[in-house]
Amino acid sequence: MGDVDDDFHEFVVYRSPALSRVAYLLTGDHHLAEDLLQSALARAFPRWRRIRDGDPAAYVRRVMYHQHISWWRRRRVVEVQGWEGLDPAGADSSEASALRLTLAAALRRLTPRQRAVLVLRFYEDLTEAQVARELGLSVGTVKRHGHDGLSRLRTIAPELIEAATDRAESDVSTGWRAG
Repeated sequence: MGDVDDDFHEFVVYRSPALSRVAYLLTGDHHLAEDLLQSALARAFPRWRRIRDGDPAAYVRRVMYHQHISWWRRRRVVEVQGWEGLDPAGADSSEASALRLTLAAALRRLTPRQRAVLVLRFYEDLTEAQVARELGLSVGTVKRHGHDGLSRLRTIAPELIEAATDRAESDVSTGWRAG
């Protein structure tokens, strides 16, 4: 049993920071994010022998997405306070901080599924097929939630589109290329 405990402990130590950021993007609240991650890890531990040889981080993320949607359904639409920014530990310019606050507020106005799809697609950089597998949805449903979420973001926060365009132009002019 010690080997399983050690493996799981190592996974938690090394993967928690990234999983915590995903939880925060889903909930918009540090305390809820901690609860969400702890809940997902608690569900993963009894299944550790089965999931550790695959992609345990994907398993934990999938549990977080489903758990978050479940919490949302129980509460229905309750305003979550506390979107202080997406990276509170890092020192940043006021413009970047304002942009993170705008993004956080805009994400908060999406449905949990739209938010989960957009976080997986654009933060986690997964394909539509991978998102569908993670959330247990069809690819068509992922496309619909992604389209609807992006349309809503364009309507409620057009400055995000402008900032993304400026960023892409800056990346091209400096020679940076993704992937």
